[in-house]
Amino acid sequence: MICGAAEAAPFQSKSDPTRKSDLTHECFHSREDEPLAEIAEVLPDEERPDRQAKLSLWVSAIGFGIEGFDLLVLVFLLASISVSFHLSTTRAASLMTGTLLGAVTGGIAFGFLSDALGRVRVLTWTIVLFGVFTGLCAISRGYWDLLAYRTIAGLGFGGEFGIGLALVAETWPARLRARASSYVALGGQAGIFAAAFLTPVLLPHIGWRGMFLVGMAPVVLSFGLRRMLPEPKIFLEAIAHGRTAAPVRLLFKDAATVRTSIGMLILCCVQQVGYYGLMTWLPYYLSMRHGLSLTRSAVWTSVTVIGMSCGIWIFGELADRVGRRPAFFTFQAMAAVMVIVYSRLINPLPLLVGGALMGLFVNGMLGGYGTLISELYPTEVRATAQNLFFNVGRAVGGFGPLAIGFLAARYSFATAIALLASLYGLDLLATAFLIPETKGRHLIL
Repeated sequence: MICGAAEAAPFQSKSDPTRKSDLTHECFHSREDEPLAEIAEVLPDEERPDRQAKLSLWVSAIGFGIEGFDLLVLVFLLASISVSFHLSTTRAASLMTGTLLGAVTGGIAFGFLSDALGRVRVLTWTIVLFGVFTGLCAISRGYWDLLAYRTIAGLGFGGEFGIGLALVAETWPARLRARASSYVALGGQAGIFAAAFLTPVLLPHIGWRGMFLVGMAPVVLSFGLRRMLPEPKIFLEAIAHGRTAAPVRLLFKDAATVRTSIGMLILCCVQQVGYYGLMTWLPYYLSMRHGLSLTRSAVWTSVTVIGMSCGIWIFGELADRVGRRPAFFTFQAMAAVMVIVYSRLINPLPLLVGGALMGLFVNGMLGGYGTLISELYPTEVRATAQNLFFNVGRAVGGFGPLAIGFLAARYSFATAIALLASLYGLDLLATAFLIPETKGRHLIL
């Protein structure tokens, strides 16, 4: 069953003026030979988040935090792994690409399963898979089995974030939804921040293999997850109505939906190319061009991550207060400006400040995608939409490090970073012409 809320394209239809509530949803069967089904209503949001909402937020944020920790640890470990296995620069970068390509497959598959079987159940599976195969990286004997472990870990990596965002969106009030999604993204930043500080401290003592063992922490998290956290009510209601069409078909069911889905794909791809391209090469860029040691590179990278965290928090506040589109417009324009400015900085102090400002705008938008996607698509396809768009973006973003490496070898790292500005221009156009405003919308059943 596809359900549309009042005045919300592409899935939502006009509300019936004879009804008192503006939260009515017209639910109809997709088969052409069936009549219009009964009118269904989604329960109104509570004024304050309840215990389930808060627990959903903590579980999702912690899960994404461990994911962020693992990702940046791999970035810092590439040099040590390259020495151990005698890897070329291309092979070392392919470990990141393999992780991200695995995330695409896992994200799409687990998104389907989450919409069919439950948010909490499938989120548990992704956490276990991710944790176990991250731990197995510690016993790898060479490039090929390490690549295999990283790719399989990526399957869980890809499913975790989108399912968590769907879970949070379905349990938090509409007026706080963007802020709640930004808090999930902040969990990922906390993991990255921990990796930036702990890797220089732990790596000399436990080596790169020991750092992967630390990544097994998600398995512990998964044990109590299902008992503590029930499925969202809106999901259970959607399951009771039954699925009406294949999830991917619902994402491209008509012209308005196709336009919106193309816009979301562009936004997610630009986000991931910018983020993975910068975060993969930033420590190396600071070390090789500016002569910073591993410790100082970690500090400079950490300041950039702090800027990213501030940006995510600001974006959530802004999107809930003034709207989703104004927030995206502001951050996209400033991201284009700041990557150009940063590529021209030379001295350490300006690099420190510029990195924080660049991070604020480049990654601040991460707090908005979960809310926007959740409000654009119905419950029966919400997790699929989250994971499909975000992980297609990851697939494209996985080539970001390779593209920047190629451009850096042919021209310079400064030139490669500056060229990212053109991508944020594309982002602005997609938001302007393809993405509708969703502020204040109640979720579509």
